[in-house]
Amino acid sequence: MSVFGLSTSTILLSAIAAAAVLVYLPFLVVGYARVTAGYDKEMRAAPRAAFDKLPAFGQRATWAHQNSWESFMLFSVAALMAYVTGQTSESVTWAAIAYLPIRLIYSAAYIFNVPILRSLMFALGSTCIFTLIAASITSTIKG
Repeated sequence: MSVFGLSTSTILLSAIAAAAVLVYLPFLVVGYARVTAGYDKEMRAAPRAAFDKLPAFGQRATWAHQNSWESFMLFSVAALMAYVTGQTSESVTWAAIAYLPIRLIYSAAYIFNVPILRSLMFALGSTCIFTLIAASITSTIKG
């Protein structure tokens, strides 16, 4: 299958690279929150210990960043499974593509404290991951 003139293999590998970048977007907000909170000697010496000094959006951005790592690990493994097993179906291609804006919206919903949207995006992102895994496993069982 080809989308945007790219093969599924190219999309899978590119999606992994793009997802890695998405992990760091919430951390940019954490940096801004540190500046807003008055990035003093204590924060420079022990930035994690100064977490309580961050404004609420900065704390949520920290959690979004941490959750992004967790999701990235699962997504990258799932996308590599699809790549290695030679998956080219529409569902695999679109799962890899859809994961990216879903995770971007997830982080924004987390930072802006919109729990229902955050939960929905988490569920959709997980569905993308499980789609990739299921397609890969199913293909190896079939043959």
